[in-house]
Amino acid sequence: MAARERTGSRPGKFQPGQPPAGKTCAAAIHAAMLRGFVVGREVLVGTVPGIVVGYNIASFGNFIGNAYPLVVRTALGVTKCSADELRLV
Repeated sequence: MAARERTGSRPGKFQPGQPPAGKTCAAAIHAAMLRGFVVGREVLVGTVPGIVVGYNIASFGNFIGNAYPLVVRTALGVTKCSADELRLV
């Protein structure tokens, strides 16, 4: 068994050359707000009606905030969406 290659960093720590996740998440949320996706706004997720209920500030996991900044409640449940997946009603 070979030894693992060391990169000099630990998982979850800030890497030089990468923007902090909080800043990119905030930028994505701000961009969505400028497009009109504010809390309480009625939207369509495809053809399913919903309401924006919050913003996703997650910096790790499958649905991180910079890719999916909006949290939407629909009749089918709560989901995280990007602004490109939604239409204003």
